[in-house]
Amino acid sequence: MKVSEKDFDRIVEQAIQRIPPEIREHLGNLVISVRRRPSKTMLKEMGLPEGEPLLGLYQGVSLIERSITSPPLFPDTILLFQEPLQEMCRTLEELEEEIEITIVHEVAHFIGLSEERLVDLGYG
Repeated sequence: MKVSEKDFDRIVEQAIQRIPPEIREHLGNLVISVRRRPSKTMLKEMGLPEGEPLLGLYQGVSLIERSITSPPLFPDTILLFQEPLQEMCRTLEELEEEIEITIVHEVAHFIGLSEERLVDLGYG
């Protein structure tokens, strides 16, 4: 399925509203940026097998790795990759749900949320 960049941004906003408050509250400290696709360099750095889609990526220093003496140099960012997300979904509802799941997983990297807690929240 394909949607315009403007429609995709609107779907991202709707997906964010579905995220549980305990996770959503951390979005104020993150930049969410939409890109068409991940770069070849990103795919190589992630070590994904060929054909494995990269839907999102957290870039930054997680809260559990930070220290007062060496603060992060750049804002923490979640990159969402529009084309791979669209390619795996058949409906707008599926796309919104997949964006929600992707954002939650990337926020989990930022705040150090365990996989077990993600499962408890229904994202495992």
